[in-house]
Amino acid sequence: MKRVLTYGTFDLLHYGHINLLKRAKELGDYLIVGLSTDEFNAMKHKEAYHSFEHRKLILEAIRYVDLVIPESNWEQKINDVQNYDVDVFVMGDDWKGKFDFLKEHCEVVYLPRTVGISTTKIKHDLYSVKND
Repeated sequence: MKRVLTYGTFDLLHYGHINLLKRAKELGDYLIVGLSTDEFNAMKHKEAYHSFEHRKLILEAIRYVDLVIPESNWEQKINDVQNYDVDVFVMGDDWKGKFDFLKEHCEVVYLPRTVGISTTKIKHDLYSVKND
């Protein structure tokens, strides 16, 4: 079985997230998603609209996702790759090069982001509408 691992906040789920998860799953047989905890988001000065528990529930309902694990810190990636016997690590190409240190443990793939959509764009558009 070929195992794939990706990470993210996955807040305000949109078709770009689904595209990323679908393409990640196509690289293997089993997709693990490391989901940023609320505490980790706070350390990154990021605030998700939905709580960790709700984002996890949403991800677990997506057919491409086999397992959701908490992402609590930047340093856990090597341990997760080893502990979950990961073959392929996947991230969006806006992170290109940032996770190359994992290449000694597994294949690293950077997938293109879906053009025209992001959680940041959604939040910006909603805020703009609210303030018009």
